[in-house]
Amino acid sequence: MAQSRKDDHIRLAADQQDQLAGQPNAFDDVDFIHHALAGITVDSVDLTTQLGPWTLDAPIYINGMTGGTNLALPINTALAKAAAATGTPMASGSVAVALDRPETAESFTVIRKHNPDGIVWANLGAGRTLDHAKAAVDLLEADGLQLHINPIQETVMPEGSRNFSDWLGLIESIVTGLDVPVIVKEVGFGLSAKTVQQLYELGVRIVDVAGSGGTNFARIENDRTPHPSNAIDVHAKWDWLESMGLTAIDCLLDIAAATPHDDLTVVASGAVRTPLDVVRAQALGANAVGLAGVMLKVAISDGADGVIEVLELFNTRVRQIYALLGAANVAQLRNTDLLITGSSAERAAARNIDVTRFADRGRI
Repeated sequence: MAQSRKDDHIRLAADQQDQLAGQPNAFDDVDFIHHALAGITVDSVDLTTQLGPWTLDAPIYINGMTGGTNLALPINTALAKAAAATGTPMASGSVAVALDRPETAESFTVIRKHNPDGIVWANLGAGRTLDHAKAAVDLLEADGLQLHINPIQETVMPEGSRNFSDWLGLIESIVTGLDVPVIVKEVGFGLSAKTVQQLYELGVRIVDVAGSGGTNFARIENDRTPHPSNAIDVHAKWDWLESMGLTAIDCLLDIAAATPHDDLTVVASGAVRTPLDVVRAQALGANAVGLAGVMLKVAISDGADGVIEVLELFNTRVRQIYALLGAANVAQLRNTDLLITGSSAERAAARNIDVTRFADRGRI
C-alpha cells in the first residue's frame, strides 16, 4: 500500500503542477519598488547564504519529494546528479517506507550514490521516534534531517495517523538526540510564528515554512481515496481543511512581526515558481528557498540535464535580480523596498501585521 501511495503522490503532484501553471499565487502580492538608478554590476553580487551550519553558494535547495518505489528511482537519480553538478543541497522524500520495507531503500540510497560530496538531508515524519530518525540519517549518510509536520495530510489519508498529541515530545527527542542538524518543515500548509516559537522552545533552530499554494497533499490524498457516489459532504470537508493553509508569504510576514531569534534560520518553500519568487522570499527573511514541484516536472520529462539547466538558470536570474535591486548580498536585499498588496496584505492586516513598513526600508 505504501509503495502504491508513493506512486500516486508522484502522478498527482505532477498533475497539480500542470493545473498550477500560469496561475497567480501569494508571491504575486509582493512587488519590489523600482528605483531606476539602484542597479549594480552583476559580477559584484554575492549570493552566498547561511542555512544553519551550511554555507550555500546560492540560495536554492531541492526540497523533499519522493522515494520508495521503482517510479521514484529515476527521479531521485536525476535530482541527485543535478544536485551534485550544481552544488545544490537536496532532501529525500520520506524515508519511512524504506524503514518499514527495506527492499525499497535503493530509491533513497541512490541520492548519496550520485551525490557523494554534496549536502543531503533525509526526510521523516514528525510521528517517528529518535531511533527511526537515526536509521533514516544512516541510510542516506545524510548531513541533516528534514522532519516534516503534516497533520492535515494525515487526517485526509485513510491510513494516516490520528495521534498528534505526542509529536512535540517526539520532535524534542529527535532534535536533542540526533547528531546532525534538524530542519522542521510543513508539507504545504505553512508554519505560523506561534508554531515556530513552539519549535524553537524544543531546540529547533532551522524551520522551513513550506506554505500553501503549491503541491497540495490534502487534495492528493483526497483524489487517491475512493469515495461513494454521494460523497459531496466528504469533498466539502477536505476543501475546508485545504483553506486552513498559510502561504509562504503569510508565514514570512508573521515570523518577521514576531520576536526575532538571532540563532533561528528560516527557509521557505511552497508555490515557488520562478527566480523572482526566490528573491521575494529572501527579501522577506528566508535565508534560502526550496524548489519541489518545478524540479519534479523537469526531472520526469528531461532528467538530470534538464534539472541542471533549470537550476543554473535560476541562479543566473536570481543574481541578475539582485543586481537590478542594487543588492550586493542578502543583507542588502533585506533593505530593499517592497509593496505587499492583495490577499497577503489583507490577511496580514487581519493579524495586526503592518506591511507598510516594508515600503521604505531603503529610505536615504
